[in-house]
Amino acid sequence: MAKLYFYYASMNAGKSTTLLQADFNYRERGMATMLWTAAVDDRAAEAAIASRIGLGADAHRFAADTDLWAKVGAAHAVQPLACVLVDEAQFLTKAQVWQLARLADEAGIPVLCYGLRTDFRGELFEGAAALLGIADALTELKAVCHCGRKATMNLRVDAEGGAVRAGAQTEIGGNDRYVALCRPHFSEAMR
Repeated sequence: MAKLYFYYASMNAGKSTTLLQADFNYRERGMATMLWTAAVDDRAAEAAIASRIGLGADAHRFAADTDLWAKVGAAHAVQPLACVLVDEAQFLTKAQVWQLARLADEAGIPVLCYGLRTDFRGELFEGAAALLGIADALTELKAVCHCGRKATMNLRVDAEGGAVRAGAQTEIGGNDRYVALCRPHFSEAMR
């Protein structure tokens, strides 16, 4: 039976790298996959999904109005898919998470989602909240704070490295804009 999986972590835990490794494992065995990532994240020049260690792959891009059930279903009708992999899953809508669950339940396609759990204020993203609520399997990937503890929080920083305490939930950036911290160091920085 196919399942809906959610692999979540703070920044710099290797979510994209893990997704690309899973995709490689399927393709190495001759199985077709379909990769998706958020259209809002347009940092990758050549590869839609890119890891900090230099791995990358092309992917379809979803926006808030993308019908994943229809798009994946149409592709699956042409060539059976062994797996659907979604990067930046925090940007999914609640409806899209249910579409992915339907792909697992009705089309029999395993769906592996990778993303952040919370934003720079410690608030759940819509997609992450829905995945935490209905995914069949939840796996936390580990990032490390500068103190050596597990990093679970994403601190947004300004150009001088100071904590940003307000602003839009979504601001695309990498190590230049975000620092993964344990909760005690995140709380200290936000005071």
